[in-house]
Amino acid sequence: MSSRLEILEGMLAQDPANTFARYGLAMELAKGGRYADAVRQFEELIANKPDYCAAYFHGGQTLEKAGELEEAAAMYRRGIEAARQAGDTHTRMELEGALALLP
Repeated sequence: MSSRLEILEGMLAQDPANTFARYGLAMELAKGGRYADAVRQFEELIANKPDYCAAYFHGGQTLEKAGELEEAAAMYRRGIEAARQAGDTHTRMELEGALALLP
C-alpha cells in the first residue's frame, strides 16, 4: 500500500501544477518533521500560485517549528499582503495573529 507521501509525489509527477497535491505534500512533510522539504514545497506552491494564502500561514508555522523565526515572520508578512490583495480577510487576520505571537 502506498503512503500518502508516495501518492502525493505521484500526483505531482503527473501534474507539477497540481496545487492540491503540492499543498498536501507540504503538509505531510511538515507533519513528519521534514521542515526544510515542507518549506520548499510551500515556496514552490506560492511561486506558482501567489494567492494561495493558506500556504503562507502553514509555511510560516513550519518555519516556526524549525526554529526559523525571522523567516517565519517574513512568510507571514508576504502572506498578509497576498491575502490583502486576494480579499481574503479571514486568512489575513490569521496571519496577522501568527505574526503577533512570534517572540
